[in-house]
This record gives sequence, structure tokens and C-alpha cells, in this order.
Amino acid sequence: MEKVLLFANPTRDIGLSCLESVKKIADQCGVSYGVIDISCHSGALETGADMAVTFGGDGAILRAARALCSLPTPILGLNLGHKGFMAELEPGETSLVAQAFQGKYTVENRMMADVTVFRDGRPILRDFALNEAVVRGMSRVIGINVYGDGRRIMSFDGDGVIVSTPTGSTAYSLSAGGPIVEPTAQSLIVTPVCPHILSARSYVLAPERAVTLELRPLSGKTAYLSVDGGESVALSDSDRVEIRRSSLVTGLVRITGRSFYEKVNSKLGDRP
Repeated sequence: MEKVLLFANPTRDIGLSCLESVKKIADQCGVSYGVIDISCHSGALETGADMAVTFGGDGAILRAARALCSLPTPILGLNLGHKGFMAELEPGETSLVAQAFQGKYTVENRMMADVTVFRDGRPILRDFALNEAVVRGMSRVIGINVYGDGRRIMSFDGDGVIVSTPTGSTAYSLSAGGPIVEPTAQSLIVTPVCPHILSARSYVLAPERAVTLELRPLSGKTAYLSVDGGESVALSDSDRVEIRRSSLVTGLVRITGRSFYEKVNSKLGDRP
């Protein structure tokens, strides 16, 4: 390994002590590094780095995935947040970064989703998600029709709907009652949020499906689209949001050998 990219996170890494520890490890391993403040950066990056290291929780990994979307740069997450479900290393395991810098790691590829908003039949916004796309109302219920390849899956009034990747199944979708899906699977998970109908349930769909969310007349209400917890975009009556499997993938570095099931039990067990 020749170069790594370090996504500094002064909000989570107080005093940047963890960053400084990783910089020392890089020096010891003969690896050069570049540093980017993840709290200030937006947009895609062009870099020749062999690996990226994030400091924080899943939010840091999501921001890094967005910045590296067009590059084959795998991400090693050091958890300094709350759950940090996607992160490989926990607090106190910083020394294990040396193994990654010495090439002793594997890469686990995660499916991503393309998100497109259509208005009057024309695309007005394109985005991509590692976790999920969420359409939601603002303080009031909204009417939503959900289609798979143009065939109706469900229609309901409620707070909103989540379409997640397997990676995102353990995030907002899980809190809304959706299933836990192994993160290396290939699928789209549709989970209604507080539906006002008993028959609206989560669906796990094949990856080749095109999921379409169609707003019914809002009648003065407000609805928004949020992708991976990013900035909300206002939607209009009859807007359609289409979610498909993306050609993009995010590679996560694995070095500890901890299984997905261990993470589920340790991070999502019966404790706060």
C-alpha cells in the first residue's frame, strides 16, 4: 500500500487524537497520507489513494462513500460514534489499522441504489444511496403509491416510506419495523413508516426491480425526499421517485473477522 486518505472528523475525534495515532501508524508502515476534513467536504473526490479511513460513526462512512462514489477506494471505518454498524474497528482497536496498511485485509462490497425524481415525466434530480431513500411528510400524513416494475405493491396514507439497500436495513428501515437483511445480499427493501392501514408491510424485492414511489395530491401538505440522511428535497404533487440498483458499489475494509451476526447481537441487542 502506498497512499491512504484520512477523513478527519473533529466533531467525533475530539482533539483529533485518533487521527494523529493513525498518522503515526502510516509513518511506521511507510504509507503516505492525505487528510480531508469530512465535516467541511462535499462533492466527489479524485484521488489515487489505496484506502480511505473514516473516524466517527456510520454517518462518516456514508459521507466518505459519497465522496468516493466513482472510485474503487475501499473504506476502513473507526467507530467513534454511537452504533457505528458499518465500521470495522471499535474504540481501542486503532492499532489494528497497521494490518490494513500492510495489506492484511479483505474488501466487502455493498450494493448501492440510484435515486431519480421525475416531475411531469422528466428527471429533475439524480442521486445515489448506500443506506436508503426516504419520502416523508412534514408533521402530517401523506398519500403514497408504491410500484415494483410498474405494478402496484401498496397504497397507503402514512408518515412516509423507506426504500433501503441491505446495508440500510439495519438503519431507519429497522426502526420502522423492517427486516434485518444480510448486508452483502442484493435486494431492495420497501418499508412503510407509520401506515394508516394494517395491510402495509415491508417487502424485500429482487435487485433488478425498479421501485417507484408516487405521491398522491398533497392538498397543501409538504413532502420531502432524503437520501442517506442528507439534505431534504421538497417534492410536489404527483412527483415520482424511482429507486434502482446502482452500478456503483461501496467497498468496506474487513480485518477483524467479526461476523455480521456478532455485530447485530452486540450493537442491536437489548441495551441502549
